[in-house]
Amino acid sequence: MSELLKSVDGRTKLAGTNRLEILMFTLGQDPANGRREIFGVNVFKVREVMRTPVITRAPDMPPAVEGMVSLRGKLVPVMDLAKYVGLSCGQKPEIMIVTEYNGQTQGFLVHEVDTILRVDWARMRVPPHMLSGKTAGLVTAVTELENGTLVMMLDVEQLLAEFNDIDQSTALETIDATAVPPNRTVLFADDSTVARGQIARTLEAMGVKHVVTQNGAQAWAELTRIADQARAAGRDVRDYVQLVLTDVEMPEMDGYMLAKHVKSDPRFKGVPVIMHSSLSGQSNQQLGVSVGIDEYVSKFEPAKLAAAIARLLAAPAHA
Repeated sequence: MSELLKSVDGRTKLAGTNRLEILMFTLGQDPANGRREIFGVNVFKVREVMRTPVITRAPDMPPAVEGMVSLRGKLVPVMDLAKYVGLSCGQKPEIMIVTEYNGQTQGFLVHEVDTILRVDWARMRVPPHMLSGKTAGLVTAVTELENGTLVMMLDVEQLLAEFNDIDQSTALETIDATAVPPNRTVLFADDSTVARGQIARTLEAMGVKHVVTQNGAQAWAELTRIADQARAAGRDVRDYVQLVLTDVEMPEMDGYMLAKHVKSDPRFKGVPVIMHSSLSGQSNQQLGVSVGIDEYVSKFEPAKLAAAIARLLAAPAHA
């Protein structure tokens, strides 16, 4: 398994090309249909893959969290993904995928690890509602392999929220709505239901209007519509939208590509872009800078997100 991930560090060059690499795995055989569904997680988030170690049960954990393991002196929570999505296959998971994002480390129990798939984000599609409901909202994107097999991407934001029982209410109460001029609108793109809700609550606490999209392709289509509307009215785009906020990992078009489009199109000159992602590593931030973003903010930090938004929205609208 170490061979599978030995070149992870070299994979950062894929970012910014609207491509990614997915580590594929299964959660056992679904007793309802006899199939072994294929799931995936971005290789960027995977630190290592190992045989399931001894897990220590801990009190007051969410139902799908099996307990804790010690990895090089650090206690790491472990979730059984089959239990989380409601698969009762009767098999004990033998593999643990260790992931790291937003500065948090966690282990996911799976039944088999398959291989690494390189795919264009344009081939990743928003999942149908039926599929999202079946997997407890865990899947944010799907792609079809040449043999017809579907691969379902995990919503890491939802998993992180489950692990850490994230409650933003206290942080939201500290946000100063007076720091932002009136009548400001932010367009944001994120494929995670959990993340979209958190962003919307942050903007509402700031008194900022917002336009919500689920991925970069939808965001770009909406921005193009706004630009056409502005041109028809003989007005500046910034009269309609003053900031773009984007996730990195999204089906159809990722955040790097969306930022490239915005920053290279003269119609959106002066419109700042904030990248908001659980991919908080220095290399990801540098890639964001390379495509022209104005700020890079890690997820689940509403106070920092609000400060970045306020800073950019407070700038003169036609500077």
